[in-house]
Amino acid sequence: MHDLTGKVAFIAGAGSVGEGWGNGKATAVLMARQGATIYGVDVNPDALADSAAVMRKEGLAHWTGRTCDLTCSEDVQAAVDDCVRRHGRIDILVNNVGGSAPGDPVAMSEETWNAQMDLNLKTAFLGCKHVLPVMERQFAASGNGGAIVNVSSIGCMSFPVEGRVSAAYAASKAGVIAFGRSTAIAYVKKGVRVNTVVPGTMHTPLVEHRLVKQLGAADAQSLIAKRHASVPMGHMGDAWDVANAVLFLASDEARYITATQLVVDGGLTAARPGM
Repeated sequence: MHDLTGKVAFIAGAGSVGEGWGNGKATAVLMARQGATIYGVDVNPDALADSAAVMRKEGLAHWTGRTCDLTCSEDVQAAVDDCVRRHGRIDILVNNVGGSAPGDPVAMSEETWNAQMDLNLKTAFLGCKHVLPVMERQFAASGNGGAIVNVSSIGCMSFPVEGRVSAAYAASKAGVIAFGRSTAIAYVKKGVRVNTVVPGTMHTPLVEHRLVKQLGAADAQSLIAKRHASVPMGHMGDAWDVANAVLFLASDEARYITATQLVVDGGLTAARPGM
Protein backbone atom coordinates (compact mmCIF):
# COMPACT_ATOMS: atom_id res chain seq x y z
CA MET A 1 0.00 0.00 0.00
CA HIS A 2 1.12 3.54 -0.85
CA ASP A 3 4.28 2.30 -2.56
CA LEU A 4 6.23 5.26 -3.95
CA THR A 5 9.15 3.32 -5.36
CA GLY A 6 10.53 5.09 -8.42
CA LYS A 7 8.70 8.35 -7.71
CA VAL A 8 10.35 11.71 -7.10
CA ALA A 9 8.72 13.92 -4.45
CA PHE A 10 9.44 17.66 -4.26
CA ILE A 11 8.52 18.72 -0.73
CA ALA A 12 8.30 22.40 0.14
CA GLY A 13 8.85 23.08 3.82
CA ALA A 14 10.70 19.80 4.40
CA GLY A 15 12.35 20.93 7.62
CA SER A 16 10.90 21.38 11.09
CA VAL A 17 10.80 24.40 13.39
CA GLY A 18 12.57 23.34 16.58
CA GLU A 19 13.13 19.80 17.79
CA GLY A 20 10.64 17.09 16.97
CA TRP A 21 8.44 16.36 13.98
CA GLY A 22 6.85 19.06 11.87
CA ASN A 23 4.46 18.24 9.05
CA GLY A 24 7.03 18.64 6.27
CA LYS A 25 9.77 16.66 8.00
CA ALA A 26 7.39 13.80 8.81
CA THR A 27 6.04 13.80 5.24
CA ALA A 28 9.53 13.70 3.76
CA VAL A 29 10.63 10.82 5.98
CA LEU A 30 7.40 8.88 5.48
CA MET A 31 7.55 9.17 1.70
CA ALA A 32 11.22 8.15 1.75
CA ARG A 33 10.28 5.09 3.80
CA GLN A 34 7.74 4.27 1.08
CA GLY A 35 10.47 4.28 -1.55
CA ALA A 36 10.32 7.83 -2.94
CA THR A 37 13.32 9.92 -3.88
CA ILE A 38 12.94 13.12 -1.85
CA TYR A 39 13.96 16.60 -2.95
CA GLY A 40 13.31 18.71 0.13
CA VAL A 41 13.43 22.50 0.22
CA ASP A 42 13.15 24.88 3.14
CA VAL A 43 14.18 28.44 3.94
CA ASN A 44 15.95 27.24 7.10
CA PRO A 45 19.20 25.35 6.43
CA ASP A 46 19.37 24.03 10.00
CA ALA A 47 15.90 22.53 9.64
CA LEU A 48 16.96 20.83 6.42
CA ALA A 49 20.11 19.51 8.09
CA ASP A 50 17.98 17.96 10.81
CA SER A 51 15.78 16.20 8.25
CA ALA A 52 18.89 15.00 6.43
CA ALA A 53 20.28 13.59 9.67
CA VAL A 54 17.11 11.54 10.18
CA MET A 55 17.34 10.24 6.62
CA ARG A 56 20.95 9.17 7.16
CA LYS A 57 20.15 7.51 10.48
CA GLU A 58 17.40 5.45 8.86
CA GLY A 59 19.51 4.60 5.83
CA LEU A 60 17.24 6.52 3.47
CA ALA A 61 19.79 7.49 0.87
CA HIS A 62 17.52 9.05 -1.76
CA TRP A 63 17.41 12.56 -0.28
CA THR A 64 18.53 15.96 -1.52
CA GLY A 65 18.07 19.11 0.55
CA ARG A 66 18.24 22.64 -0.80
CA THR A 67 17.80 25.98 0.96
CA CYS A 68 15.10 27.91 -0.85
CA ASP A 69 12.99 31.01 -0.24
CA LEU A 70 9.65 29.62 -1.30
CA THR A 71 8.15 33.10 -1.62
CA CYS A 72 10.69 33.91 -4.35
CA SER A 73 9.81 32.74 -7.86
CA GLU A 74 13.44 32.64 -9.01
CA ASP A 75 14.44 30.47 -6.03
CA VAL A 76 11.60 28.03 -6.61
CA GLN A 77 12.31 27.79 -10.33
CA ALA A 78 15.99 27.11 -9.63
CA ALA A 79 15.12 24.36 -7.15
CA VAL A 80 12.66 22.73 -9.56
CA ASP A 81 15.21 22.86 -12.38
CA ASP A 82 17.86 21.32 -10.12
CA CYS A 83 15.51 18.53 -9.08
CA VAL A 84 14.72 17.69 -12.70
CA ARG A 85 18.42 17.77 -13.63
CA ARG A 86 19.24 15.37 -10.82
CA HIS A 87 16.28 13.00 -11.07
CA GLY A 88 14.68 13.55 -14.46
CA ARG A 89 11.16 14.14 -13.21
CA ILE A 90 8.83 15.28 -10.41
CA ASP A 91 5.94 12.94 -9.63
CA ILE A 92 4.75 14.48 -6.36
CA LEU A 93 4.65 18.09 -5.16
CA VAL A 94 3.81 18.84 -1.53
CA ASN A 95 3.19 22.50 -0.74
CA ASN A 96 3.64 22.58 3.02
CA VAL A 97 4.56 26.12 4.01
CA GLY A 98 2.73 28.41 6.40
CA GLY A 99 2.36 30.15 9.71
CA SER A 100 -0.18 32.34 11.45
CA ALA A 101 0.01 35.93 12.63
CA PRO A 102 -2.74 37.28 14.92
CA GLY A 103 -4.85 40.29 14.13
CA ASP A 104 -8.19 41.50 12.82
CA PRO A 105 -8.37 43.80 9.77
CA VAL A 106 -8.05 46.96 11.90
CA ALA A 107 -5.31 45.77 14.24
CA MET A 108 -3.22 44.05 11.57
CA SER A 109 -0.70 46.06 9.59
CA GLU A 110 -0.76 45.97 5.82
CA GLU A 111 2.78 44.58 5.90
CA THR A 112 1.67 41.63 8.04
CA TRP A 113 -1.29 40.98 5.75
CA ASN A 114 0.97 40.91 2.70
CA ALA A 115 3.52 38.70 4.43
CA GLN A 116 0.81 36.21 5.40
CA MET A 117 -0.48 36.04 1.84
CA ASP A 118 3.06 35.44 0.58
CA LEU A 119 3.88 32.76 3.16
CA ASN A 120 0.63 30.82 3.12
CA LEU A 121 -0.76 31.26 -0.40
CA LYS A 122 1.91 32.55 -2.76
CA THR A 123 4.18 29.63 -1.85
CA ALA A 124 1.54 27.14 -3.06
CA PHE A 125 1.07 29.20 -6.22
CA LEU A 126 4.80 29.28 -6.97
CA GLY A 127 5.24 25.58 -6.29
CA CYS A 128 2.46 24.77 -8.74
CA LYS A 129 3.57 27.41 -11.25
CA HIS A 130 6.99 25.84 -11.67
CA VAL A 131 6.19 22.14 -11.17
CA LEU A 132 3.02 21.87 -13.27
CA PRO A 133 4.86 22.29 -16.61
CA VAL A 134 7.15 19.41 -15.59
CA MET A 135 4.19 17.18 -14.79
CA GLU A 136 2.36 18.18 -17.97
CA ARG A 137 5.39 17.22 -20.08
CA GLN A 138 5.61 13.90 -18.27
CA PHE A 139 1.96 13.18 -19.04
CA ALA A 140 2.42 14.02 -22.70
CA ALA A 141 5.47 11.76 -22.92
CA SER A 142 4.37 8.75 -20.87
CA GLY A 143 0.80 9.18 -19.65
CA ASN A 144 2.04 9.68 -16.08
CA GLY A 145 1.62 13.26 -14.89
CA GLY A 146 1.75 13.70 -11.16
CA ALA A 147 0.01 14.49 -7.89
CA ILE A 148 0.03 17.73 -5.93
CA VAL A 149 -0.97 18.01 -2.28
CA ASN A 150 -1.37 21.43 -0.68
CA VAL A 151 -1.65 21.93 3.07
CA SER A 152 -4.30 24.29 4.43
CA SER A 153 -5.77 24.55 7.96
CA ILE A 154 -9.11 24.43 9.75
CA GLY A 155 -8.16 27.96 10.74
CA CYS A 156 -10.00 28.97 7.56
CA MET A 157 -13.11 26.94 8.43
CA SER A 158 -13.77 27.24 12.15
CA PHE A 159 -13.93 30.46 14.17
CA PRO A 160 -14.72 30.06 17.90
CA VAL A 161 -16.29 33.09 19.60
CA GLU A 162 -13.72 34.91 21.74
CA GLY A 163 -10.92 32.89 20.17
CA ARG A 164 -7.80 34.35 18.61
CA VAL A 165 -8.47 36.26 15.38
CA SER A 166 -6.03 35.62 12.55
CA ALA A 167 -7.80 37.23 9.61
CA ALA A 168 -4.96 37.01 7.09
CA TYR A 169 -4.14 33.41 8.01
CA ALA A 170 -7.79 32.42 7.62
CA ALA A 171 -8.08 34.19 4.27
CA SER A 172 -4.83 32.80 2.90
CA LYS A 173 -5.53 29.21 3.98
CA ALA A 174 -9.03 29.42 2.51
CA GLY A 175 -7.31 30.60 -0.64
CA VAL A 176 -5.17 27.47 -0.65
CA ILE A 177 -8.31 25.32 -0.80
CA ALA A 178 -9.91 27.36 -3.59
CA PHE A 179 -6.62 27.55 -5.47
CA GLY A 180 -6.24 23.78 -5.25
CA ARG A 181 -9.73 23.06 -6.53
CA SER A 182 -9.37 25.50 -9.42
CA THR A 183 -5.95 24.15 -10.37
CA ALA A 184 -7.21 20.57 -10.17
CA ILE A 185 -9.92 21.22 -12.73
CA ALA A 186 -7.55 23.18 -14.95
CA TYR A 187 -5.20 20.17 -15.08
CA VAL A 188 -7.61 17.25 -14.79
CA LYS A 189 -7.18 16.47 -18.52
CA LYS A 190 -3.41 16.87 -18.26
CA GLY A 191 -2.73 13.99 -15.91
CA VAL A 192 -2.29 15.98 -12.70
CA ARG A 193 -4.32 15.49 -9.54
CA VAL A 194 -4.49 18.34 -6.98
CA ASN A 195 -5.87 17.90 -3.46
CA THR A 196 -5.61 19.62 -0.10
CA VAL A 197 -5.01 18.31 3.41
CA VAL A 198 -6.66 20.44 6.09
CA PRO A 199 -5.08 19.84 9.52
CA GLY A 200 -6.81 20.75 12.73
CA THR A 201 -5.32 21.37 16.16
CA MET A 202 -1.98 19.61 15.99
CA HIS A 203 0.92 19.11 18.38
CA THR A 204 4.03 19.96 16.40
CA PRO A 205 7.14 21.91 17.48
CA LEU A 206 5.32 25.12 16.50
CA VAL A 207 3.31 24.87 19.74
CA GLU A 208 6.34 25.29 21.97
CA HIS A 209 8.35 27.33 19.49
CA ARG A 210 5.80 29.97 18.52
CA LEU A 211 2.27 29.58 19.90
CA VAL A 212 3.10 29.78 23.61
CA LYS A 213 4.38 33.32 23.07
CA GLN A 214 1.72 34.33 20.52
CA LEU A 215 -1.18 33.16 22.69
CA GLY A 216 0.23 34.52 25.93
CA ALA A 217 0.06 31.12 27.65
CA ALA A 218 1.61 30.74 31.10
CA ASP A 219 3.63 27.76 29.94
CA ALA A 220 3.74 25.16 27.19
CA GLN A 221 2.14 22.38 29.24
CA SER A 222 -0.95 24.42 30.10
CA LEU A 223 -1.41 25.38 26.46
CA ILE A 224 -0.95 21.79 25.33
CA ALA A 225 -3.54 20.57 27.86
CA LYS A 226 -6.01 23.22 26.69
CA ARG A 227 -5.49 22.28 23.06
CA HIS A 228 -5.95 18.57 23.81
CA ALA A 229 -9.22 19.33 25.63
CA SER A 230 -10.58 21.31 22.67
CA VAL A 231 -10.62 18.25 20.38
CA PRO A 232 -13.60 15.83 20.48
CA MET A 233 -11.22 12.86 20.39
CA GLY A 234 -9.61 14.22 23.55
CA HIS A 235 -6.18 14.84 22.08
CA MET A 236 -4.43 16.74 19.35
CA GLY A 237 -3.11 15.06 16.26
CA ASP A 238 0.53 15.20 15.30
CA ALA A 239 2.71 15.57 12.22
CA TRP A 240 2.36 11.87 11.36
CA ASP A 241 -1.42 12.24 11.05
CA VAL A 242 -0.86 14.98 8.49
CA ALA A 243 1.92 13.04 6.75
CA ASN A 244 -0.24 9.93 6.38
CA ALA A 245 -3.04 11.98 4.84
CA VAL A 246 -0.60 13.60 2.41
CA LEU A 247 0.88 10.21 1.54
CA PHE A 248 -2.54 8.76 0.72
CA LEU A 249 -3.55 11.65 -1.54
CA ALA A 250 -0.18 11.53 -3.33
CA SER A 251 -0.28 7.76 -3.83
CA ASP A 252 -1.74 5.73 -6.67
CA GLU A 253 -4.41 4.47 -4.27
CA ALA A 254 -5.95 7.95 -4.56
CA ARG A 255 -5.86 7.91 -8.37
CA TYR A 256 -9.59 8.78 -8.67
CA ILE A 257 -9.45 11.64 -6.16
CA THR A 258 -8.86 15.23 -7.22
CA ALA A 259 -10.14 18.73 -6.39
CA THR A 260 -11.08 17.79 -2.86
CA GLN A 261 -10.05 18.31 0.77
CA LEU A 262 -9.17 15.79 3.48
CA VAL A 263 -9.82 17.27 6.93
CA VAL A 264 -7.59 15.82 9.66
CA ASP A 265 -8.93 17.35 12.87
CA GLY A 266 -10.26 14.70 15.29
CA GLY A 267 -13.83 15.87 14.64
CA LEU A 268 -13.22 19.46 15.76
CA THR A 269 -14.92 21.35 12.94
CA ALA A 270 -17.93 18.99 12.94
CA ALA A 271 -18.43 19.49 16.68
CA ARG A 272 -18.58 23.27 16.56
CA PRO A 273 -22.03 24.82 16.09
CA GLY A 274 -22.73 26.01 12.58
CA MET A 275 -20.02 23.93 10.94
